[in-house]
Amino acid sequence: MAGAHEIPEEVRWQLAARLVTRLPAAYDAAFRPVLGQQYDELEQEIWMELAGMAYAAARDLGLPTRTAKDLAGTLRTILYIFFGPEFSAEALEVAQDRAVIIVKRCPFHTGAMEAGGGGNDCPVFRRCMAFTLTAVPLLNPEFIARFVRTLCTGDRQCEIKIEKKPVEEPKKKH
Repeated sequence: MAGAHEIPEEVRWQLAARLVTRLPAAYDAAFRPVLGQQYDELEQEIWMELAGMAYAAARDLGLPTRTAKDLAGTLRTILYIFFGPEFSAEALEVAQDRAVIIVKRCPFHTGAMEAGGGGNDCPVFRRCMAFTLTAVPLLNPEFIARFVRTLCTGDRQCEIKIEKKPVEEPKKKH
């Protein structure tokens, strides 16, 4: 029998990533019938916590977060590291303070489709949204993220815009 270290590292990484990306669907199937709508709230908290782990990983790896382009590239890198080689995306700069992440392949979407949970009712989007909308301002509080297209709702790819947070007008005193 082969020991774990005799299995090529790439194969171990692929297997571990596949397990990690299929776990949310398994938890959903097990806990949603018991918790109902409360499950979504609890799960969102978990994904927001994972966003904190993304921040820590970016910091520990010294990944850049100064510009929108930096943030898009760093988030793409972190998503690839966290969720494995089945994740495929590009990070593009579209203006000085705006960038976009184009997700072409998502292991969570693939897993949901395999489990029969794809389409407009796909729970993957709630997870991804909680993660991404929390991660970007953690990485750089001057920026926000916004979803333009999503695989989960039937689009060909996901598009996530990263841009400078709008400057709030000071409230006028009456």
